[in-house]
Amino acid sequence: MQTRAAVAFGVNEPLQIVTLDLAEPGENEVLVRTNAAGLCHSDLSMVEGKVAAYPFPIVLGHEGAGTVVACGPGVTSLQPGDHVVPVAVPECRQCENCTSGKTNFCLEMTRRPKSPFSFDGQSVAAFCSLGTFSEYSVITESRLAKVRQDAPDDIICYIGCGVITGVGAALRTAGVTPGSSVAIWGMGGIGLSVLQGARIAGAAKIVAIDVNPAREQISRDYGATHFINPRETSDITAALRDIAAGGVDFAFECVGHTGLMRTALEATNPGWGVAISVGIAGGNAELTFNPASFMTGRTWKGSVLGGEKTRTTVPVLVDWYQDGFLKLDELVTHRLPLEEINHGFDMMKSGEAIRSVVVFRHD
Repeated sequence: MQTRAAVAFGVNEPLQIVTLDLAEPGENEVLVRTNAAGLCHSDLSMVEGKVAAYPFPIVLGHEGAGTVVACGPGVTSLQPGDHVVPVAVPECRQCENCTSGKTNFCLEMTRRPKSPFSFDGQSVAAFCSLGTFSEYSVITESRLAKVRQDAPDDIICYIGCGVITGVGAALRTAGVTPGSSVAIWGMGGIGLSVLQGARIAGAAKIVAIDVNPAREQISRDYGATHFINPRETSDITAALRDIAAGGVDFAFECVGHTGLMRTALEATNPGWGVAISVGIAGGNAELTFNPASFMTGRTWKGSVLGGEKTRTTVPVLVDWYQDGFLKLDELVTHRLPLEEINHGFDMMKSGEAIRSVVVFRHD
């Protein structure tokens, strides 16, 4: 069959809307109709050449929500008509990692399936083996979380990456504790999701840090007790120590800037502070630090999709949203047709949008 998709043909080139050929689902694969797709900063990083994991041309998009159209041989957990959220980290539930109870890094991450897309006979890659900026895609069963039918696509598409990354970083990777103090650098969609995770965990002090003053109100609405604008504060570490004596218990870097990663670590309490790197730095970035930062007990962690088992946790987060426990409506600030996807990335770069979502119109 054929499908319309937004394709990146080269670094820093606007995405083009083209018609691609799409292969039928093979063994353990599922044909999915995409109903909505979120624009994530990782997609922009791919366009800007900061992520070299995939070749051009490529169908971007790894946040989505859709409907199962058909299943290939071997698929057991899904059937046509099911409501699904694609996930960037698979969960096969069978490999050594999945059954270890120690990580969400399924070994299928190391075995990239062949892309189902092609254009004029040339293979077109699928970002994160998903390619949600396409009306239809073929995705392995292990990369699809089945969710309830009544959840809105234009909201839950964001749960598959931004929300699970932020909420999971607070609840699972860091293990934020009741009564603790938390600092968060970067109050975009992921930072605001970290904030919600910290609130759910019962943190007593939550400090939101962003250079965009427009992010203060929504941060406070979502549970922040303090807001710091680095352009108005010369010493962030000192300001945090005024709020939490000795330094915060937990710090989250959600920007992808190595300098901020180091600052986040140094802003934690030297005896037990935990710093989490959530933002993705450029492919050639290097991180330097003073080893003395660790000597008395600080911990530094990385977090991919919040350390959460994706197919297991996404349905839970969808339930939390539907039940009013998780606030997401304010995070999706713009809804666009596929033809305006480049405008969505412009709004991401300007800071105008928290999350833009492409809503597909299927005739």
